[in-house]
Amino acid sequence: MEKKLILRGLLAGAAAGLLAFLFARVFAEPQIGKAIDYESGRDAAQAALDKAAGLPAAGADPDLFSRTVQADVGIGAGMIVFGMAMGALFAVAYAVCLGRVGRLRARTLALLVAGGGFLGMYLVPFLKYPANPPAIGHEDTIRARSGLYLIMVLLSVAFLVAAAWLGRRLQPRFGNWNATLLAAGAFVVAIGAVMAILPPLGHLAYNKEHFGNHATETPLPLTDADGRIVYPGFPADVLFSFRCYSVAAQLLLWTAIGLVFAPLAERLLHPRTQAAAPGAAPLPV
Repeated sequence: MEKKLILRGLLAGAAAGLLAFLFARVFAEPQIGKAIDYESGRDAAQAALDKAAGLPAAGADPDLFSRTVQADVGIGAGMIVFGMAMGALFAVAYAVCLGRVGRLRARTLALLVAGGGFLGMYLVPFLKYPANPPAIGHEDTIRARSGLYLIMVLLSVAFLVAAAWLGRRLQPRFGNWNATLLAAGAFVVAIGAVMAILPPLGHLAYNKEHFGNHATETPLPLTDADGRIVYPGFPADVLFSFRCYSVAAQLLLWTAIGLVFAPLAERLLHPRTQAAAPGAAPLPV
């Protein structure tokens, strides 16, 4: 049974990844193009400043793939593989929850698990470390940023599971509504404490040493030796649009996983022949 559920999760994830890619290709990719254009312009301005100061010019790394290949084949394949991975994790979580969270219909449980996946795997970590386009982020902080984001994801998922367990334990004493509110409040307090403890990306040691204390790694205006601005900071509207579309793409991904997986799981768990048999017990609501 578990293998069949995981297979359906992979199929749902592949379909959801393709749908999320189409959305990202139309809406998010133009923002990525603007970010790359900004990075190229900033590099050219920095090279002009270095040349005027008599510094050696830094060699540019050649692009292994064209922007067309990256935007279509690269992102498309990446989103589909990512969707399949999330679909498999979703199916495992679904199998764990099956029969342990009350008498829920297969479709209802699928949507609840998908909502939890979006919340724990993406939205909560995003609130602390939001997605950034390619022009934001220093090469020397990649390992630190990846580690912090992974910690945020793991703790978010762990606290979400703990909140679900706590809600089930409190339900007999406080009722379903009050138990849910108490568990949600405990989750908010716990994850809020984690967000307060983990450092902002602008406070990483490398960033403080080279750029000062800032909340993020968003590029500031480039100035010359006299302090005059020779190239502007990263456009706020591009950053805002990219982050909005990133959230929307992830919401679309997890919604599609839940909606595609739900009927597949219901047909597997409750075959029509069994449901139509005389005297069969009605399906839970």
